[in-house]
Amino acid sequence: MPIDFRNTNTVWASVLVETLYRLGLTTAVICPGSRSAPLAIAFAQHPTVEAIPVLDERCAAFFALGLARQTRRPTALICTSGTAGANFYPAVIEARESRIPLLVLTADRPPELRECNAGQTVDQQKLYGSYPNWYSELAVPALDRALLAYLRQTLVHAWERSQYPVPGVVHLNLPFRDPLIPIPQPAAQAFAADFDLDHFFHPDIKQAEPRSAAVPDIAAFIARLKSHSPSGSPGDGIIIAGVAQPRSPREYCDAIAYLAKTLGFPVLAEGLSPVRNYVELNPYIITTYDPLLRHAETAERLAPKLLIRVGEMPTSKELRQWLTHTQPLQWIIDEGDRNLDPLSLKTVHWRLSIEQLAAALQSHLSHQDPPFLRPPISTAYLDDWLTVNATIRQRMDTQFHNTERLFEGKVVWMLSQCLPAQTPLFIANSTPVRDMEWFWQPGDRQIQPFVNRGANGIDGTLSTALGLAHRNQSSVLLTGDLALLHDTNGFLLRHHFQGHLTIVLMNNNGGGIFELLPIAQFDPPFEEYFATPQFIDFAQLCTTYGVEHIRIQSWQELAQRLNPLPVSGIRVLEIVSDRKIDAQMRLEILNEISSRDRQ
Repeated sequence: MPIDFRNTNTVWASVLVETLYRLGLTTAVICPGSRSAPLAIAFAQHPTVEAIPVLDERCAAFFALGLARQTRRPTALICTSGTAGANFYPAVIEARESRIPLLVLTADRPPELRECNAGQTVDQQKLYGSYPNWYSELAVPALDRALLAYLRQTLVHAWERSQYPVPGVVHLNLPFRDPLIPIPQPAAQAFAADFDLDHFFHPDIKQAEPRSAAVPDIAAFIARLKSHSPSGSPGDGIIIAGVAQPRSPREYCDAIAYLAKTLGFPVLAEGLSPVRNYVELNPYIITTYDPLLRHAETAERLAPKLLIRVGEMPTSKELRQWLTHTQPLQWIIDEGDRNLDPLSLKTVHWRLSIEQLAAALQSHLSHQDPPFLRPPISTAYLDDWLTVNATIRQRMDTQFHNTERLFEGKVVWMLSQCLPAQTPLFIANSTPVRDMEWFWQPGDRQIQPFVNRGANGIDGTLSTALGLAHRNQSSVLLTGDLALLHDTNGFLLRHHFQGHLTIVLMNNNGGGIFELLPIAQFDPPFEEYFATPQFIDFAQLCTTYGVEHIRIQSWQELAQRLNPLPVSGIRVLEIVSDRKIDAQMRLEILNEISSRDRQ
């Protein structure tokens, strides 16, 4: 029987774990501690749920977040009382902003041991403020059938709230009285005699089904398109494919391609979107919009009247300023409940997926006679976009082919061409995400980009990547030195990590992103307080953790190390570069390939 009847706490905790297992939980990440012992024991002894012990709570939280990103189902995250739960906070914030399902279980002292100088006790009520989708403190465990039913149903609700109406964090605070270890209690053993397992866990306990979004008013949408198209075509419009990590990348990209071909709109595809990696589906992909928009005359000529944005706004500052200036009518396609309009445009939010919109549009058009739209549509406006994009792309490729020094921007360009098909790629924040947008070459390798772009922090970069790669195909992390150093305790996960992670480390001894900001002109205090170089020997650091380290000396060596990837273990491929030279080189490349005399 999956219920442990040794004492009150073991009954309560094992009912909790078995309920979550039946709902669909597969993995629990557990941090050490005394007050959480009943939970740790229950998860550890469950035959099906994978229990992974992690020393550092912050690493544990981001590892759990990486797992949830990969599996798209809640991961359980467990800690003891006191400040342990506070170390989950950065990952809780990221999960909230990125819409990642997490089930956070913090053990606590019972009410009578709070506010009385009992050790390892802090106020854990609503510890994470407004960030969780839902919070509840559970009752103190008791051998009571009604209370166990309450526990079961509270967990059913918590599981659903972690996923619907939008994925996010559910925090449950769980008080436990002594004994915390599984000392036998006769009352608990007697309780087992009348416990009907099959009746208690009725077959209707299962994962809730997703709620379908409302079908948009396609007729009104097409009417608005007509109002901007006196010639009978949809008019000057664009589609922006922002940061996205869809459940089915091919279906997602196919839906965007259908919309683009039906409307005749170019698709400005962010480097963190899978769209750039499925170019066979879509002939209208634009990847050079950032350098393109640096040319004022071209930017003015290509100003859109209509904009359909799928997901979040891309990183590009040039793009944001251009949209603020041009003020197109905007539709935002996103299933969540957030306001995704930081530019305050003339915006309509449609709370549905791009796949649902494409299906609704296709169904509507199939009944129209004569049809207003018949794909594929091509317009002079679209052709202008495609021509300029092709020109800039060719210049960029030529530039990188001729670049021999180890330049960070070319690292991204190389990854786009060398990684094995469908490789999960986790990208650290700051400079790497910008290099992805500027320099990631489109292709058909179906690379899967992932990023903690909710709060845009460097917290937990390594741990998230390990969670993403755990029990997954061989994966890659692209990171700078500061983001990796911020989370080196993630290497402690290596004994429980199953799979392979290659870390492509761009080491420029400091925060390269600050070299691109105005503060770089003010030194002091720039170098010490912003760039913050750490002067770390990464070969020695990797030796300390038992991680393989390779210093890359040439582009040929990098390509060889990236394909094929190993099948197990963790390794670091270190590329040493000059932070200031690289910053200057980025600006020179972006300005050169978009220069007016070459348009």
